Order: sequence, then structure tokens, then C-alpha cells
Amino acid sequence: MNFLSPIGAVFLDFLAAVGRVALFIWAAVGGILRPPFYTKMLVKQMMELGFYSLPVVGMTTLFTGAVLALQTYSGFSRFNAESSIAIVVVLSITRELGPVMAGLMVAGRIGAAYAAEIGTMRVTEQIDALQTLSTDPHKYLVLPRLIAGITMLPLLVLIGDIIGVFGGYLVSVHKLGFAPGPYLQSTANFLQTKDVVSGLIKASVFGFIITLMGCYHGFHSKGGAQGVGAATTHAVVSASILILLSNYVLTALLFGK
Repeated sequence: MNFLSPIGAVFLDFLAAVGRVALFIWAAVGGILRPPFYTKMLVKQMMELGFYSLPVVGMTTLFTGAVLALQTYSGFSRFNAESSIAIVVVLSITRELGPVMAGLMVAGRIGAAYAAEIGTMRVTEQIDALQTLSTDPHKYLVLPRLIAGITMLPLLVLIGDIIGVFGGYLVSVHKLGFAPGPYLQSTANFLQTKDVVSGLIKASVFGFIITLMGCYHGFHSKGGAQGVGAATTHAVVSASILILLSNYVLTALLFGK
């Protein structure tokens, strides 16, 4: 039975990691209703994650919508179904591509930044200094970032959805020769509230995952500059994998039979 030992060790390590993350989340959100409240830090993180991430999310969704319109036309023209391009573009952007692309881009930008910032504070003993000053580092450093991720990424995705649909509109009208009125009418007729809301729910979950992974790996980094670099890499990779995994789970829950 020795061949089962490595499998058991991996499984136990996985359970231990899940337990550490769960305790980390509880330490951060357990005192959310108790003072002190770090409003200034919260506003700063909301600006950093929301406003300053808008250009990269906007550019990503704009060209995603444009490429989606081109590729859809290339495929649908073989079956004389070009009239369905507007439907495919708006549903794909609002349900899937908008939240996922925005989540992955923000994970690369914010997840890495949080891991590097908090990891540097850890290796330079600034977190220990906060504890010496009777300041809960989880509540001061982690909680504002988690709230910012949950609240601001859906707003980014909403704006990104509009930009992505507009990108598909530009390509369809100015390159593929569609009439603007019927294209917009088709988009409005087949778009439902559930399509947009499901994308915003996904975005909120993705925002929590991104900020959690960035803060967790930064908080537990060690070994100087090399450890901070490793924490940054782990934060981005783990956040990206969890985004794709949770996207499937949420899609199955929201749209599954």
C-alpha cells in the first residue's frame, strides 16, 4: 500500500491549505462590524482596483467584442446565419467573456500588486510593527481590499460589457456592413436582465478570489525578495485558476438544468 502514501500526503496538504485559507478569511472578516473602521484605506483600495484598472479592462473588452464579431461572422456566414451575430456578441460578453477577461486582467494587475505590497511589508517586519501598535493587520490590510474586490469588479465588468458590445457594434456596422438600427434592435430584444446579473455575480466572486489570493500569498511570504517574487507568482496563478474553476461552477448553478 506504499503507493497510496504520496496520494494521501497530497490530499492532506490540500486540506491543510484549505484550512489555512479559511482561517485567514475568518481573521479578516470576523470583525467587519466592530470598530475601528478604516474608511480611508477602503476608499484608496476601491480607487486602485476600480478606477485605475478601467483602462486595461476597457481595452480588453473592446477588442474582445470586436474579434468576437469577426469570428462569429466568419463561422455563421457558412450557414447564412449572419443575423445572429448581435445575439452571440451580447450574450457572450455579458455572460462569460466580460467577467472572465476582466477578472484575469485584474488578477494580473491587482493580485500581483497586493502580493508584492503585503509581502514586502511581511519581510520588512512592518506587519509585526502593526501588531505592536495594537492594529489588527488582517482588518487593516486585508478587509478593505476584499471589500474593494467584491464591490468594484462588478462595476468594472458592467462598464466592460458596454464597451465590449460597442466593439462588436463597430466591427459589425463599419466593417461587415450591418445596418445600425436592426443590429441594436436585435441586441436589445435578446438581452435579458438575468444575462447581465449573472455576469455581475461572477465578477463579485472573482473580485473576492483575486484580492484574497493576493493578500493571502503576500501575508505568508518569507525569504526576502525571492519570497516576495514567489508570492506574487503564486497569487496570480492561483487566482487565475480559481477564476476559471469558479466560472464553470457558477455557470452550472446559474444556467444549468
